[in-house]
Amino acid sequence: MSQDEDRTTGERTGTVDDPEGLRRSAAFLVDEALGFLFPAALRAAADIGVADHLADGPAAPAELAAATGTDARNLHRVLRLLATRGVVTEDEQGRFALTAAGQALRGDVPYSVRSAVQMLTDRTMWRPAGELTHCLTEGTTAFENIFGMPFFDHFAKDARTAAVFHVGMAAMSDQENAPIAAAYDFPESGTVVDIGGGHGGLLLEVLRRNPGLRGVLHDRSHVLAGNRLEAHPELAGRWTPQEGDFFTAVPAGDVHLLKRITHDWTDEDCVTLLGHCRRALRPGGRVLVVDAVVPPGNAPHQSKALDLMMMASLTGRERTEADFAELFARAGLRLSRVLPTPTVLSVVEAVAA
Repeated sequence: MSQDEDRTTGERTGTVDDPEGLRRSAAFLVDEALGFLFPAALRAAADIGVADHLADGPAAPAELAAATGTDARNLHRVLRLLATRGVVTEDEQGRFALTAAGQALRGDVPYSVRSAVQMLTDRTMWRPAGELTHCLTEGTTAFENIFGMPFFDHFAKDARTAAVFHVGMAAMSDQENAPIAAAYDFPESGTVVDIGGGHGGLLLEVLRRNPGLRGVLHDRSHVLAGNRLEAHPELAGRWTPQEGDFFTAVPAGDVHLLKRITHDWTDEDCVTLLGHCRRALRPGGRVLVVDAVVPPGNAPHQSKALDLMMMASLTGRERTEADFAELFARAGLRLSRVLPTPTVLSVVEAVAA
């Protein structure tokens, strides 16, 4: 759709000889510019845990304020905005109820994304997003200009930020891991190496579904300390943690998993990492990059928003299928197929070239 077409009808509008169309354009753009206040309200609700206090049914703002230690009038204003997007709903008595769409904001339910919302709206993401102009004029991330060092260096020095990131990423991944593990036909035997695998949520699901496989969870030592696999005695003896830096080397394996890893890094960094995978890949092995694949066209897709987050805070980017093919080729690999999953992510499979 061109810039001067109505978003619903496709008719050309808003040209200099169409004042009414220009007024509609102005109203639309002002409304869009105010859109940043919704995630701000969502974060505030997550911070105070208001959704947990709605688990048993509707409540008035005064009741919720007393339960959360907040100001009732201001809490009502936040909830009123969240109601416009279907997170909560307000009844005729002024009480608010959690909707089906808002249930995962609770902290006490499976697939809770409360900590993921806090991560995605953390200052490390929020502040650079407000400086996208710097990315355009300087051609670099805005993060270092604000925080004085690259993203992951800041993590190494700031335990609070690191904790927010790793807990939030684990929560964000929880609702993805089982569908991704089910979407790919893993081999009956061999070793799966989850590179930069964090707390091991994806490896856990892969091993559960494929009893003939063994696993290696590869990450930094402080990340491995929070792994989830140790809590599953049925997997004892089938996996090992291995500390390491994937830019130096990766463990040998039959399948290398890289979930939400490559989008963090530049093309050059990715070629280095994928080159290590190629050298550590056993004969007949595969590299599985599990990431968003940017589709062509103008349709909305979460990858297009995530791409700006990568631009603002990190050095990487979301990639198209052609982008992945080029990275693989430079690393001695060949893209063999792209397998969509029920999530926003796809499995991009590569084999030795």
